[in-house]
Amino acid sequence: MTGAGESVINNPGRRRASGPGALGLVLGHPFDTVKVRLQTQTTYQGIIDCMVKTYRHESLLGFFKGMSFPIVSIAVVNSILFGVYSNALLVLTATSHQERRAQPPSYTHVFIAGCTGGFLQAYCLAPFDLIKVRLQNQTEPRAQPGSPPPRYQGPVHCAASIFQAEGPRGLFRGAWALTLRDTPTLGIYFVTYEWLCRQSTPDGQNPSSATVLVAGGFAGITSWVTATPLDVIKSRMQMAGLEQRAYRGLLDCVH
Repeated sequence: MTGAGESVINNPGRRRASGPGALGLVLGHPFDTVKVRLQTQTTYQGIIDCMVKTYRHESLLGFFKGMSFPIVSIAVVNSILFGVYSNALLVLTATSHQERRAQPPSYTHVFIAGCTGGFLQAYCLAPFDLIKVRLQNQTEPRAQPGSPPPRYQGPVHCAASIFQAEGPRGLFRGAWALTLRDTPTLGIYFVTYEWLCRQSTPDGQNPSSATVLVAGGFAGITSWVTATPLDVIKSRMQMAGLEQRAYRGLLDCVH
């Protein structure tokens, strides 16, 4: 039986706590809403201004718009990520999880496995992320008598509206930017996480819970620093065609 502090390498399925869980998603979603609005709208002067205006106009619930689909999909998305990561390492190293304790894989293998998991995760995540971003950008408060209803009544209505207006391809708007964001980002995440765990743990032992927590935090910071530019492009492409200009492609959005 594996220990509670075992690294992602030794038991990737067990160490999902190092990735974004449901609780982390709920706690982080208000900040994600502010981030998305700052990336795609020009009506805010900064983080505090966005938070204040969102609260005044939409109440506390405004920070949690678009959260339902990520909550529903996170288990599937994380299963894909860690499952692909684990099997990619198995193919690259030809060693079992138990054998990796004595002979950890190289950082190159960790990076390739992380990139592979990130690539496939992004493809599956794209429609859910698009719907989340569209709903987060709805600044209307809850429907009042006599007031015009918001464009989307909820995640299902949002998905159906996009499908009806743009076809199946519409649900993958911004998918290439999402893929380019997540592929190297998750490779960097896993390499940083493993390096910190190995540096802080004596040979032959499993990292402590504190080590896992700190390593996961620093790995997240490192990976998101590199992901931010493409995250901006992704969010703007996902909102293209609504209340702002439509982009001809990823390079057009960059320029």
